[in-house]
Amino acid sequence: MMMVSGKPLIGILLDEDTSRTGLLYETGKGYFRGVERAGGVAVGLPYSVDSVEFARAHCRGLISTGARQNFPSDWYVAGDRSHAPHSERFDIDRALVQLWLDRDRPYLGICNGMQLMACLSGARMTGDLVAVTGTSIVHDKPDARHTITIAPGSQLAALVGAGEATVNSLHREALLEVPAPLAITARAPDGVIEAVERTDRRFCIGVQWHPEKLLDEEPRSLELFRGLVAAALAQG
Repeated sequence: MMMVSGKPLIGILLDEDTSRTGLLYETGKGYFRGVERAGGVAVGLPYSVDSVEFARAHCRGLISTGARQNFPSDWYVAGDRSHAPHSERFDIDRALVQLWLDRDRPYLGICNGMQLMACLSGARMTGDLVAVTGTSIVHDKPDARHTITIAPGSQLAALVGAGEATVNSLHREALLEVPAPLAITARAPDGVIEAVERTDRRFCIGVQWHPEKLLDEEPRSLELFRGLVAAALAQG
């Protein structure tokens, strides 16, 4: 696996404009800045089988980014489904994350990336968290903020601290059923699951919020990227 000037190469799966034409890659710079500020080298991965092979050979860590994409119906609880558009991203996203899970490589899943990792690990979700939970907390606006409670003893807590934190919120879907070896490591006050991790992997964390958008607003957000880069460096 590749190092660049002593820094680990971290693959970042590109997002796309599924809400409009679906013809453009469209990924926030914060993902790349987070990796770079944490001491890694970030490389974008387009939707190609070659991306999977490149990542397998060269990337020490992986980030699956936020997205709106249609997941398989059996990833939802009975009677539920996705309301997101279909995307050519899905097959490559699933292949990359499954590869990382199988090989126990350092992984950070953000929003969609958390949900995908969790569902590949046996979790089930809802396509409409408001309808299921009846929450009054706003979870789906770029400027939305709410608190979460982070579980002590988790990898997440080791990075950013246990207890209360404030996060942004931009999601319509949410995990509902989370079996072992997944652990729920953060919840919002309404009970919505905000973070999970694989307890049988060295570094496999998923968060529902967008830390890449909070690098300047909330300094602890960078610790997630630092954790990923440190785990990538620790690989043999």
